[in-house]
Amino acid sequence: MVLYFTSTATNPPTLVYMGRDKYENEDLIKYGWEEDFHVDKLSSAHVYVRLPEGFQWDQLPEELLTDCAQLVKANSIEGNKLNNVRIVYTPWSNLKKTGDMAVGQVSFHNPKLVRRVMVEKRANEIVNRLNKTKEEKYPDLADERRQRDKQKRQAQRALELEQEGRKAKEQQSYSSLFDYDSMSTNTSRQYTSVEEAEDDFM
Repeated sequence: MVLYFTSTATNPPTLVYMGRDKYENEDLIKYGWEEDFHVDKLSSAHVYVRLPEGFQWDQLPEELLTDCAQLVKANSIEGNKLNNVRIVYTPWSNLKKTGDMAVGQVSFHNPKLVRRVMVEKRANEIVNRLNKTKEEKYPDLADERRQRDKQKRQAQRALELEQEGRKAKEQQSYSSLFDYDSMSTNTSRQYTSVEEAEDDFM
C-alpha cells in the first residue's frame, strides 16, 4: 500500500507519498522517478515528492519542504517524540541501495546532493491538513515506471524529430539564397576594358 497526500504549498498542488512500512518503501526505492526526492532521518517514513514540471529538487518552496519534513517526523516512532530533528533529502536518483543493507535502508551515491532541514517540533496543524488529503492505494509501481519512461522516450523522440525538421528547413532556406545558374566567375565573364573589370571587382 502507498499513502498519498496533497500539499497545497505549491500551485498547482504537489503529490506527496510514502510507503506504509519499510517493505513498501523498498518498492518506492526501486521504482522511483527521477523527479522524486527522498526525505528521511532516524527510523522513519521515506517521503517522496512528485515534482511539478519546472520545479527543481534543490529549489523547492520552503512551505513544501516543511510539509514533507513534518510528515516524516510524524511518521517516525523515535523522531516524533523529539525536538530539533534533522531531516535529510536528496533526488531519488541519488539513493544507493546495496544487497547488504536492511529492508528499507538506503545511503547516497553523492553526499554533495544531500540537503538538510531542521524541524524544531511537530506542527499538528500541518500534519492534520495533510492527513485530511490522505488516500490509500495499491499502485503497480513497476508499470507506472515503465509508462513514465515510455512517455519520456516518446517526448525525447518528438523533440529530436522537431529539431531535425528545423535543421532541414534551415538548410533548404540557405540553399535557396544561391541560384547557381545565374552565378558567374571572373574567368567566364567578358570585360571590354581593365577599368570595367576593376569596377566589377569593387
